[in-house]
Amino acid sequence: MPNIHPTAIVHGDTRIADDAAIGPYCVIESDVEIGSQTVIREHAVIRRYTTLGKNNLVDAMGVIGGEPQDLKFDPEQVTYVRIGDNNVFREGVTISRATGEGNVTVVGNNTYWMAGAHAGHNTVIEDYVILTNGCAIGGHATIGRRAILSSYVGVHQFCWVGEMVMLQGHAGTSTHVPPYTMIAGINRVVGINSIGLRRAEEITDEDRRQIKEAFRITYRSGLTTPKALEKMDACNDWGEHADKFRQFVRRVLNAKPPHNRPLCPAGGSIRKRR
Repeated sequence: MPNIHPTAIVHGDTRIADDAAIGPYCVIESDVEIGSQTVIREHAVIRRYTTLGKNNLVDAMGVIGGEPQDLKFDPEQVTYVRIGDNNVFREGVTISRATGEGNVTVVGNNTYWMAGAHAGHNTVIEDYVILTNGCAIGGHATIGRRAILSSYVGVHQFCWVGEMVMLQGHAGTSTHVPPYTMIAGINRVVGINSIGLRRAEEITDEDRRQIKEAFRITYRSGLTTPKALEKMDACNDWGEHADKFRQFVRRVLNAKPPHNRPLCPAGGSIRKRR
Protein backbone atom coordinates (compact mmCIF):
# COMPACT_ATOMS: atom_id res chain seq x y z
CA MET A 1 0.00 0.00 0.00
CA PRO A 2 1.20 3.56 -0.69
CA ASN A 3 2.40 5.59 2.27
CA ILE A 4 -0.36 8.21 2.60
CA HIS A 5 -0.28 10.61 5.53
CA PRO A 6 -3.59 10.63 7.46
CA THR A 7 -4.05 14.37 6.89
CA ALA A 8 -3.83 14.05 3.10
CA ILE A 9 -7.03 14.20 1.03
CA VAL A 10 -6.96 11.57 -1.70
CA HIS A 11 -9.93 11.02 -3.99
CA GLY A 12 -11.04 7.44 -4.32
CA ASP A 13 -10.47 6.91 -8.04
CA THR A 14 -6.79 7.91 -8.09
CA ARG A 15 -4.20 5.29 -9.06
CA ILE A 16 -1.22 5.43 -6.72
CA ALA A 17 1.68 2.97 -6.89
CA ASP A 18 2.21 0.82 -3.82
CA ASP A 19 5.62 2.38 -3.09
CA ALA A 20 4.62 6.03 -3.67
CA ALA A 21 4.41 8.46 -0.72
CA ILE A 22 1.85 11.24 -0.11
CA GLY A 23 2.80 13.75 2.60
CA PRO A 24 0.81 15.78 5.16
CA TYR A 25 -2.06 17.98 3.97
CA CYS A 26 -1.64 17.09 0.31
CA VAL A 27 -4.65 17.06 -2.02
CA ILE A 28 -4.77 14.42 -4.76
CA GLU A 29 -7.81 14.92 -6.98
CA SER A 30 -9.69 12.35 -9.03
CA ASP A 31 -8.40 10.99 -12.36
CA VAL A 32 -4.78 11.17 -11.18
CA GLU A 33 -2.09 8.53 -11.65
CA ILE A 34 1.07 8.53 -9.51
CA GLY A 35 3.88 6.15 -10.40
CA SER A 36 6.31 4.02 -8.44
CA GLN A 37 8.62 5.71 -5.89
CA THR A 38 7.11 9.14 -6.56
CA VAL A 39 7.00 11.38 -3.50
CA ILE A 40 4.47 14.19 -2.96
CA ARG A 41 5.52 16.40 -0.06
CA GLU A 42 3.45 18.46 2.36
CA HIS A 43 0.72 20.81 1.11
CA ALA A 44 1.28 19.92 -2.55
CA VAL A 45 -1.76 19.61 -4.85
CA ILE A 46 -2.06 17.20 -7.77
CA ARG A 47 -5.13 18.18 -9.75
CA ARG A 48 -7.29 15.96 -11.91
CA TYR A 49 -6.18 14.52 -15.24
CA THR A 50 -2.52 14.49 -14.17
CA THR A 51 -0.18 11.54 -14.69
CA LEU A 52 3.15 11.38 -12.85
CA GLY A 53 5.57 8.64 -13.84
CA LYS A 54 8.20 6.90 -11.71
CA ASN A 55 10.58 8.40 -9.17
CA ASN A 56 9.32 11.99 -9.29
CA LEU A 57 9.48 14.46 -6.42
CA VAL A 58 6.86 17.19 -5.95
CA ASP A 59 8.04 19.41 -3.13
CA ALA A 60 5.99 21.48 -0.69
CA MET A 61 3.28 23.79 -2.05
CA GLY A 62 3.65 22.62 -5.64
CA VAL A 63 0.52 22.56 -7.81
CA ILE A 64 0.65 20.16 -10.74
CA GLY A 65 -2.20 20.10 -13.25
CA GLY A 66 -3.94 23.33 -12.26
CA GLU A 67 -6.50 24.78 -14.64
CA PRO A 68 -4.86 26.81 -17.43
CA GLN A 69 -4.54 30.53 -16.96
CA ASP A 70 -6.38 31.12 -20.21
CA LEU A 71 -9.49 33.28 -20.52
CA LYS A 72 -10.79 30.96 -23.27
CA PHE A 73 -10.61 27.84 -21.12
CA ASP A 74 -13.82 25.93 -20.58
CA PRO A 75 -13.75 24.13 -17.19
CA GLU A 76 -15.82 21.33 -18.74
CA GLN A 77 -12.99 20.43 -21.11
CA VAL A 78 -11.04 17.26 -20.38
CA THR A 79 -7.36 18.12 -20.80
CA TYR A 80 -4.21 16.65 -19.32
CA VAL A 81 -0.74 16.95 -17.81
CA ARG A 82 1.57 14.03 -18.52
CA ILE A 83 4.89 13.86 -16.70
CA GLY A 84 7.61 11.27 -17.26
CA ASP A 85 10.14 9.81 -14.84
CA ASN A 86 12.90 11.09 -12.53
CA ASN A 87 11.78 14.71 -12.39
CA VAL A 88 12.26 17.08 -9.44
CA PHE A 89 9.74 19.87 -8.81
CA ARG A 90 10.92 22.00 -5.90
CA GLU A 91 8.88 24.28 -3.66
CA GLY A 92 6.01 26.16 -5.26
CA VAL A 93 6.39 24.85 -8.80
CA THR A 94 3.20 25.16 -10.88
CA ILE A 95 2.34 23.38 -14.13
CA SER A 96 -0.97 24.01 -15.88
CA ARG A 97 -2.94 21.38 -17.72
CA ALA A 98 -3.71 22.03 -21.36
CA THR A 99 -6.49 24.04 -22.90
CA GLY A 100 -8.55 22.62 -25.75
CA GLU A 101 -10.43 19.34 -25.46
CA GLY A 102 -8.08 16.36 -25.29
CA ASN A 103 -4.86 18.39 -25.40
CA VAL A 104 -1.84 17.74 -23.20
CA THR A 105 0.87 19.63 -21.31
CA VAL A 106 3.97 17.42 -21.49
CA VAL A 107 7.04 17.14 -19.25
CA GLY A 108 9.67 14.58 -20.22
CA ASN A 109 12.22 12.81 -18.05
CA ASN A 110 15.04 13.93 -15.75
CA THR A 111 14.05 17.60 -15.60
CA TYR A 112 14.85 19.80 -12.59
CA TRP A 113 12.57 22.68 -11.55
CA MET A 114 13.74 25.07 -8.85
CA ALA A 115 11.45 27.01 -6.53
CA GLY A 116 8.64 28.99 -8.11
CA ALA A 117 9.15 27.86 -11.71
CA HIS A 118 6.01 27.76 -13.86
CA ALA A 119 4.99 26.14 -17.15
CA GLY A 120 1.75 27.20 -18.77
CA HIS A 121 -0.86 25.23 -20.67
CA ASN A 122 0.03 23.12 -23.72
CA THR A 123 3.76 23.49 -23.10
CA VAL A 124 6.29 20.79 -23.94
CA ILE A 125 9.32 20.53 -21.66
CA GLU A 126 11.77 17.98 -23.04
CA ASP A 127 14.26 15.72 -21.21
CA TYR A 128 17.02 17.05 -18.94
CA VAL A 129 15.77 20.66 -18.96
CA ILE A 130 16.71 22.78 -15.92
CA LEU A 131 14.42 25.65 -14.91
CA THR A 132 15.86 27.74 -12.10
CA ASN A 133 14.03 29.91 -9.60
CA GLY A 134 11.13 31.97 -10.89
CA CYS A 135 11.19 30.93 -14.56
CA ALA A 136 7.93 31.43 -16.43
CA ILE A 137 7.08 29.50 -19.61
CA GLY A 138 4.10 30.78 -21.59
CA GLY A 139 1.40 28.61 -23.09
CA HIS A 140 2.12 26.47 -26.16
CA ALA A 141 5.90 27.00 -25.81
CA THR A 142 8.45 24.22 -26.28
CA ILE A 143 11.71 23.98 -24.34
CA GLY A 144 14.23 21.68 -26.00
CA ARG A 145 16.31 18.91 -24.50
CA ARG A 146 19.05 19.99 -22.06
CA ALA A 147 18.12 23.66 -22.19
CA ILE A 148 19.00 25.64 -19.06
CA LEU A 149 16.84 28.59 -18.06
CA SER A 150 18.45 30.79 -15.40
CA SER A 151 16.56 32.66 -12.71
CA TYR A 152 13.52 34.69 -13.75
CA VAL A 153 13.74 33.85 -17.43
CA GLY A 154 10.54 34.42 -19.40
CA VAL A 155 9.53 32.56 -22.56
CA HIS A 156 6.60 34.01 -24.50
CA GLN A 157 3.70 31.84 -25.60
CA PHE A 158 4.09 29.91 -28.88
CA CYS A 159 7.90 30.18 -28.80
CA TRP A 160 10.38 27.36 -29.39
CA VAL A 161 13.61 27.19 -27.43
CA GLY A 162 16.00 24.73 -29.04
CA GLU A 163 18.15 21.96 -27.63
CA MET A 164 20.94 22.90 -25.21
CA VAL A 165 20.10 26.62 -25.23
CA MET A 166 21.39 28.60 -22.24
CA LEU A 167 19.36 31.65 -21.15
CA GLN A 168 21.06 34.09 -18.81
CA GLY A 169 19.31 35.32 -15.66
CA HIS A 170 16.39 37.71 -16.30
CA ALA A 171 16.57 37.00 -20.04
CA GLY A 172 13.46 36.62 -22.13
CA THR A 173 12.36 35.69 -25.60
CA SER A 174 9.31 36.35 -27.73
CA THR A 175 11.07 34.73 -30.69
CA HIS A 176 12.30 31.24 -31.59
CA VAL A 177 15.76 30.42 -30.21
CA PRO A 178 17.92 28.03 -32.26
CA PRO A 179 19.74 25.10 -30.64
CA TYR A 180 23.11 25.41 -28.89
CA THR A 181 22.94 29.20 -28.48
CA MET A 182 23.15 31.61 -25.55
CA ILE A 183 20.57 34.33 -24.84
CA ALA A 184 21.11 37.46 -22.75
CA GLY A 185 18.65 40.29 -22.23
CA ILE A 186 15.50 40.28 -24.33
CA ASN A 187 15.61 38.56 -27.73
CA ARG A 188 19.41 38.69 -27.99
CA VAL A 189 21.50 35.77 -29.20
CA VAL A 190 25.01 36.48 -27.92
CA GLY A 191 26.89 33.38 -28.99
CA ILE A 192 27.22 29.61 -28.89
CA ASN A 193 26.76 27.64 -25.66
CA SER A 194 30.37 26.47 -25.91
CA ILE A 195 30.61 25.08 -22.39
CA GLY A 196 27.44 23.04 -22.84
CA LEU A 197 28.74 21.67 -26.14
CA ARG A 198 32.07 20.67 -24.57
CA ARG A 199 30.29 18.88 -21.73
CA ALA A 200 27.99 16.90 -24.04
CA GLU A 201 29.78 13.59 -24.53
CA GLU A 202 27.88 12.74 -27.71
CA ILE A 203 29.04 15.92 -29.50
CA THR A 204 32.44 15.59 -31.16
CA ASP A 205 34.98 18.27 -32.08
CA GLU A 206 33.78 18.01 -35.68
CA ASP A 207 30.17 18.44 -34.55
CA ARG A 208 31.16 21.59 -32.68
CA ARG A 209 32.95 22.95 -35.73
CA GLN A 210 29.86 22.36 -37.87
CA ILE A 211 27.54 23.94 -35.29
CA LYS A 212 29.78 27.02 -35.16
CA GLU A 213 29.70 27.21 -38.95
CA ALA A 214 25.88 27.03 -38.92
CA PHE A 215 25.84 29.80 -36.32
CA ARG A 216 28.27 31.93 -38.36
CA ILE A 217 26.21 31.57 -41.53
CA THR A 218 23.00 32.47 -39.70
CA TYR A 219 24.26 35.32 -37.52
CA ARG A 220 27.60 36.61 -38.83
CA SER A 221 27.44 36.39 -42.62
CA GLY A 222 25.10 39.33 -43.22
CA LEU A 223 22.69 37.11 -45.12
CA THR A 224 18.95 37.18 -44.66
CA THR A 225 17.60 34.12 -42.85
CA PRO A 226 16.23 32.51 -46.08
CA LYS A 227 19.57 33.08 -47.82
CA ALA A 228 21.44 31.72 -44.80
CA LEU A 229 19.30 28.58 -44.97
CA GLU A 230 20.12 28.19 -48.65
CA LYS A 231 23.82 28.38 -47.83
CA MET A 232 23.46 25.87 -44.99
CA ASP A 233 21.62 23.49 -47.31
CA ALA A 234 24.75 23.38 -49.48
CA CYS A 235 26.72 21.89 -46.56
CA ASN A 236 26.17 18.24 -47.43
CA ASP A 237 28.72 16.84 -44.97
CA TRP A 238 27.05 18.07 -41.78
CA GLY A 239 26.14 15.56 -39.08
CA GLU A 240 22.98 15.32 -37.02
CA HIS A 241 23.80 18.11 -34.55
CA ALA A 242 24.51 20.85 -37.08
CA ASP A 243 21.52 19.56 -39.00
CA LYS A 244 19.34 20.19 -35.94
CA PHE A 245 20.37 23.84 -36.13
CA ARG A 246 19.61 23.96 -39.87
CA GLN A 247 16.24 22.20 -39.52
CA PHE A 248 15.25 24.50 -36.67
CA VAL A 249 15.83 27.52 -38.92
CA ARG A 250 13.80 25.84 -41.66
CA ARG A 251 10.96 25.13 -39.23
CA VAL A 252 10.91 28.79 -38.14
CA LEU A 253 10.76 30.03 -41.72
CA ASN A 254 7.87 27.65 -42.49
CA ALA A 255 5.95 28.22 -39.25
CA LYS A 256 2.23 28.93 -39.50
CA PRO A 257 0.20 31.18 -37.17
CA PRO A 258 0.27 31.42 -34.22
CA HIS A 259 3.86 30.09 -34.24
CA ASN A 260 4.98 32.39 -37.07
CA ARG A 261 7.51 34.31 -35.00
CA PRO A 262 10.98 35.32 -36.18
CA LEU A 263 14.27 33.69 -35.35
CA CYS A 264 15.87 35.30 -32.31
CA PRO A 265 18.21 38.06 -33.61
CA ALA A 266 21.87 38.60 -32.83
CA GLY A 267 22.58 41.00 -30.00
CA GLY A 268 26.35 41.28 -29.73
CA SER A 269 28.48 39.41 -27.21
CA ILE A 270 28.42 39.38 -23.42
CA ARG A 271 31.98 40.67 -23.36
CA LYS A 272 31.13 43.66 -25.56
CA ARG A 273 28.17 44.59 -23.44
CA ARG A 274 30.40 44.74 -20.39
